[in-house]
This record gives sequence, C-alpha cells and structure tokens, in this order.
Amino acid sequence: MQFINNLLLDMELDPRLVEYLSIIIKILLIGLICIVANFISKKIVIRIITRIVTNSKFKWGTIILERQIFRKLSHIVPAIIIYSFSSTFPTYQSIIEKLAITYIIIVGLVFIQCLLNALNDIYQTFEISRIKPIKGYIQVINIIIMTLGFILVISNLLGESPLILLSGIGALSAVLMLVFKDSLLGLVAGIQLTANDMVRVGDWIEMPKYGADGDVIDISLNTVKVQNGDKTITMIPSYALTADSFRNWRGMQSSGGRRIKRPLYIDTSSITFCTDEMLEKFIQVHYLSDFIIEKEREITEYNAKNEIDRNNPVNGRALTNIGVFRAYISNYLKNHHGINQNMTVMVRQLGHSEYGLPLEIYAFTNDVQWAVYESVQSDIFDHLFAVAPEFGLRVFQNPSGADLRNQVDESSNKALIGERSY
Repeated sequence: MQFINNLLLDMELDPRLVEYLSIIIKILLIGLICIVANFISKKIVIRIITRIVTNSKFKWGTIILERQIFRKLSHIVPAIIIYSFSSTFPTYQSIIEKLAITYIIIVGLVFIQCLLNALNDIYQTFEISRIKPIKGYIQVINIIIMTLGFILVISNLLGESPLILLSGIGALSAVLMLVFKDSLLGLVAGIQLTANDMVRVGDWIEMPKYGADGDVIDISLNTVKVQNGDKTITMIPSYALTADSFRNWRGMQSSGGRRIKRPLYIDTSSITFCTDEMLEKFIQVHYLSDFIIEKEREITEYNAKNEIDRNNPVNGRALTNIGVFRAYISNYLKNHHGINQNMTVMVRQLGHSEYGLPLEIYAFTNDVQWAVYESVQSDIFDHLFAVAPEFGLRVFQNPSGADLRNQVDESSNKALIGERSY
C-alpha cells in the first residue's frame, strides 16, 4: 500500500493531508476488496457449489444446503483479507489482527455448529435414529466447542495463552457444575435412556406427574418433548425419565394388539338354571348350537352315571343362563373380525360386588390405532348389551330418576285400584 502514499506525495500535497488521505483510501480499498471477495464467494462460488450439489445424486445435499453451511463459511473470507492487510496500519496492526482472529473464531464456531446440526439431520434420515437419537450428544459437543471457542476468543483478546485460562477454570469448577447442572444431568440421563432403550422418538408414553400422555416428538440434552392427545406439548426433563416412573406403550404398539379389559355387570337376581324352553331357544343360536349339544350330552351322561334325581334342579349338573351367556361371548369374540386371535381371548367372572356379577371381557384388538380400538370395543359391548336380555339376564345399573318415578306411579296405581275395589 506504500504506492498510495507515493502517489499522493507526487501530487505535491501537504504531508499531513497525505497521511490522512492515504489511511482513508487504504480503508476504502480494503473494504472494496472485501466486498468483491464476499460477492464472488456468495454469488458465484456458492451458486456453483449449490448447482453441483443439487444436480448430483448426493442424497444429503439438500440438508447441507438448507443449513447454509457454505454460506456461513464464506463470512470468513473478508476476515482473512483484513488480517492479511493488517500490516498496512502498523500502529493498529495488533488490534486489527486480534479482532480479525476473533471474528474468524466466531465464524468457525458458527460453521461447526451448523455442521453438527446437519450431521444430526442426516442421522435422522436413518431408521436407527428413532431407537438411538444423538441430538443430546451433539448438544454436549456444541457446549464443549462453544466453551473452548469462548476461551480462545478471550485468550486472543488478552494476548495470553489459552492454557492459563484453562488452569483458572479448575477454580471455577463448582460454579460451572451449578450452571451446567441440568445439562450434566441430561447428558447422563440421555446415555441411560439410549443404552437401556427406554424411550424413542415416536413412542407413546404416559407420565401423569408431568401431565404427559402422548407421542415423543423430540429427545434433546435437557428435555424430552411430548405431544399429548389434545395436541398440546409437554416438556419433561430428560433426567426425570430415569428418576421417576413412566409408562411406555411401545410394547403394545409393536405387538399388533391393544388390550380390551372391561367388565359387564350382571344383575344376580336374573341368574337362573336353563329351562327346556330356554335350551331350545339357545340351540338355534349360531355361536351356541355346538356348545349346547356337547354340554347337554356331557351333563346327561354325568347325571345318568351318578343316578341323580333331576326332579330337584339343585341335584346334579345343569346349565345356567349366565354360563351359556359366557360361552356365547367367548365364541362371539373368537369369531369377531376385530379381535386378534393369536393373543389371549378370555371371558371370566370377577368377584361379586354391590354392582352385581362382573363378566370381564379380556381380549386384544388386531389394530393398535386408537380410533379403531375404540370402535371395535364399542361394537362388542353394543352387541352384548343388546343380547343379554335374550338370555334372561339383566345388566345392572343404579336406579335412575325415571325408574323411581315409575315405581312411585306403579305404587300409586295399585293403591288406587285397591281403594276402588274396597
């Protein structure tokens, strides 16, 4: 840049004016070079790289372009030019070099951060990312790199060795542990969650303590993001998943069946032995004909073998309407298109209570989707509520207001008829 001074001196200008003019011209010239270099790198070089990546068969090129990795790296060009021309201003050379190096370090940190994020995006294109996410580890690497970059920036501005600053960090370890407590807990929890395969992106988890009941949509260093059924988002600390209990429905989703475990309460006063008329009616039922024939043959042989007097229904063996109904439900479930026949299908009696005798349906649907599951379950119980009276059974429910009014009306009518007859 000395030729600028010589050129101005040849114009026979005042030496003091030449000094100021040369500085201004040098600054403008360096600025112009930086603008041209930045224009070339962004408008020409990056466009060429973008076209090459777009036209190539490199399947991750789109992710790299979306993260603008090359564009962020191009910011380093003006800083390198300024650093190269720092000797032009001997008085301020040291300051200019420090500022240029600081800017280069910052640009380098931004570039590394974008590169790591792009690496995570590329990793998420693989199926294994749902099982073993690496976002938490990348965030830890980011923290480490940013910490080291901060140390380099400070040491560069102070003109001291980074080792001196690193040695001082030991004294601040307690403070750092306090500041990065959640990050450290999250790191350890992330390792445990991944190593033990406790939770994956896409899992349906339930954690009432945090109001979470939905699908895991993101696992990061500090938090696990859950989208609930009502589309709200719940943030759970990563370490909470290892410290507290939670329910993961992945086993159900991968099994191919979702459990139905629901009782049907029968009024015990409607339970009775089957009469001949009832058996003739039941034998016409598609799901019961074989059962009735087989059971009647078995009971007849047993009673005849043991010479049991059947004039008293208490003696020997006999079919009951509740037993026949239970057999009907079992056969109905085994022939239902929505029930998974490769998993447990069972109808059982539970302990009698003030609500009657519970007949519990224990089965699994062959579709784990919530809407399909509810539809199948409703279809089954719609049918069972409707057919229960055909077996002489009443489904129990507490008296409603209408029941009480009807009872009062019946009592009033009987009293009125009695008075008239009197």
